[in-house]
This record gives sequence, C-alpha cells and structure tokens, in this order.
Amino acid sequence: MSVQVEKLEKNTVKLTIEVAAEELEKALQEAYNRQKKNISMPGFRKGKVPRAMVEKMYGAGVFYEDAANALIPQAYADAAKECGEDIVSRPVVDITQIEKGKPFIFTAEVATKPEVTLGKYIGVTVTKVDGTVTDEDVTAAIDKEREKNARTINVEDRAIENGDTAVIDFEGFVDGVAFEGGKGENHSLEIGSGSFIPGFEDQLIGKNAGDDVDVNVTFPEEYHAEDLAGKEATFKVKIHEIKSKEIPELDDEFVQDVSEFDTVDEYKADVKAKLEEQKQNEIKSAYQDEAINKIVDKSTMELPDAMIDTQCENMINQFAQQMAQQGLSMDQYLQFSGLTIDQLKEQVRPDAITRIKSSLVLEQIAKEENIEITDADVDAEIEKMATMYNMEADKLKEYMGADEKENMKQDLAVQKAVELITDSVKPRAKAKTKKEKDVEAETETAE
Repeated sequence: MSVQVEKLEKNTVKLTIEVAAEELEKALQEAYNRQKKNISMPGFRKGKVPRAMVEKMYGAGVFYEDAANALIPQAYADAAKECGEDIVSRPVVDITQIEKGKPFIFTAEVATKPEVTLGKYIGVTVTKVDGTVTDEDVTAAIDKEREKNARTINVEDRAIENGDTAVIDFEGFVDGVAFEGGKGENHSLEIGSGSFIPGFEDQLIGKNAGDDVDVNVTFPEEYHAEDLAGKEATFKVKIHEIKSKEIPELDDEFVQDVSEFDTVDEYKADVKAKLEEQKQNEIKSAYQDEAINKIVDKSTMELPDAMIDTQCENMINQFAQQMAQQGLSMDQYLQFSGLTIDQLKEQVRPDAITRIKSSLVLEQIAKEENIEITDADVDAEIEKMATMYNMEADKLKEYMGADEKENMKQDLAVQKAVELITDSVKPRAKAKTKKEKDVEAETETAE
C-alpha cells in the first residue's frame, strides 16, 4: 500500500491510497467465496458455480463493491497513520480505480487539526462572584430536606389548596368531541406544579373530594399537537381524593432522623459548611468557563467544515444513547419534537463549534506550557477509575490499549491547562451601571 497527501484549503487534505493488485484479487476471491453459496446457474449445483462463469454472466465488476468495502477500512486506517497528518474528521471516500489485475486506488478527503494562535491566557480577568452563604441559603436547603421527608396525608375536612395533590379522572373535549390523549384515570396532580395546561390546576382550587368539575382551558398556540394548538377545550373532571404534605418540624428529633447529628445547631453548621464548599466549586467552575471563553475569543483558528460536522454527529450520537437509556429511540424523539436530523444538526452546531475551539485552545496551551503527563500520572488516573468502577487497577489496564492511554494523557494535559488558567484568573467586581450608582448614592444620603 502507498499513500500520497495533497493539501487542500481550510485545513483539509486528500489522501490518495493505492492498494496492490494482489490484495484486490484476494479481496475479490473472498467476496466470491462469501457469496457463492447463494449463486445458482443452469448446469451447476447451487454454490458450485465457478467465479469466472459468474463474472462472465453478471459482468467483471460483480464482486467489486464487496471487495472495496472489505479493503477500504484497513487501507484507510494504515494510510491515516502513515501520512502523519492529525486527522479530526471521518473520511469522504471516492473510488478512482478498481479493475481486476490493476491496483485498487481510492481517495479519502479529511479535515486536519488547525493551527491555533493563542491570545492572553495567564491572568485573565473574570467577573467576581460572591461566595457568601447566608442564613436564608441555609434555611432554604433545610426546607428542601424537610420537604423530601414530608408525609402524605388524606384531606377530608377542607377544599383543595395550592400545593395539594388531587387524585382525579379527566377527559378532554374540543367542540364536544373527545380528543386522543386527553383522558386519564386516578391521576395524581400536584396543584401549582404547572404540569397541566395553563389554567387547569387553578380551577380545581376550592373544590372538594367527590366534586364533578368542568375545567375550561385554551391550548397554547405553540402546543406540540398541531390539531389542538390554540383550541378551546373543556375537561370533565372527577375529584376522588385530596392529599396534602405534612412537613416535619425542624427539631432535634428530625435532625437525628436525617443526619448523623444530634442537635439543630450542629445540623445547621454542617449544612452551611457543605453549602460553602458547593459555592466555592461553583465559583471555580464559573471563573473557569468565563476565562476559557475569553481566551477562545482572543485566539484565532480556522475550523474545517468536516471537523464541525463530525463533532455534530458525535454529539447527536451521545444524545441518542441518552434517549435510549430512557427507552426512546432517535426516530421517536424526532417524531415527537417535529425535527429532522438535519435540523437537529443545525441546532447543535453552535455548541459543537464552541466545544472544538475550547478543546483546541486548551491543547495549544498545554503544548506552549510544555505540560507533560508521565506514566505515573496515567497510573494514578487508572487507579481512580478502577475505584470508581469497583475494579482492580491491573484488570482495567489490561482493557486499555496504547491509543486509550495516549488519549488519557491528552485529557490529563488539558485538565492541567485548565487548572493553570483557573489558578491565575483575576476576579474583579463588575462595573456598576449608572442606575446602580445613583441608587447607592441615594441610600448613602438617606443614611
């Protein structure tokens, strides 16, 4: 096999790959061997028709496509390594010569990693974030925990109030005709959750268990079911039960039930400490994101379209895997959302470009700062992963090839570049607007 490299514009190259005639002949024979059991011809038993007879009957190129499909993946992989180019997209393949007795020649057009000219990346100014945790923050966090531990009780002595859960049967009608998907039985609806059409939940407030209620609503103009969008509807509702949450008091008994502490004061102190740690992590992440965005804005690079397209495809594939975990196929998602795959690609394209630029900038910073990742660093990372997956580190190493370890080194180098940037940021308070300054001046005068 041989490969020639032709530089094209916008960080794109064309690889012309030539595979020896002997390799093509071998692939053609293997294609024939795979297919011959299904080939019939008068005068021959099924599966016993000679290759020459098949080629004479159906043409010399009868096995070309199968042979090419068998040859291209490995030939391209070998050429990609041999050419020395940093390829960042899937190849666009075009066959230029396939003929028995001659070399098999095809081209692969690919994008290569663009050069990056960095802007300032040490000491980037970011907007200062207040890390104070207030008593109100602590109270809100504890109230969430109390809410999680609330007990549900049946309500029999009053009407529905906001925050209650009503157990209902319902059926919806438009112009007196029931519509598909508008019926439910024994449905638990939290009043005030906004999970039903606007106005539906409000009309149940003040009603009692056992009541039959006509709820009149108008579907939003942007409703996902086009035949209902903007239509007026009436729901026949039967209220079976009213349920309410009984939220526990904040006392020592509650604290002992939900934590390892004995008193409310100890519990509050622990909640505050955890909120402060969380706040610091959020601040660090905010500084990191703002700094990287500013570095990207001040850096220059020319992204090849194929690189962006590949990133879009990768993001959609990841999204499809997430959907599959929820029991939804990509086809079902597209049908539900009303999008085409091309529209989805356009939606993710801006994010894809941002991800690519951020990654390229961080890789370049790692290069310019001579950040090196040792085998010991990789071993330490494998130890962390092994603990996460509850495996032995040596076993995990066995599953990892040289490419995976090299990718891990690149990821660790990028992480160190991020740490370098974040550690050097210069937080500054956001400049006050004229209105804010005027309000501050009026307050000082009043005091």
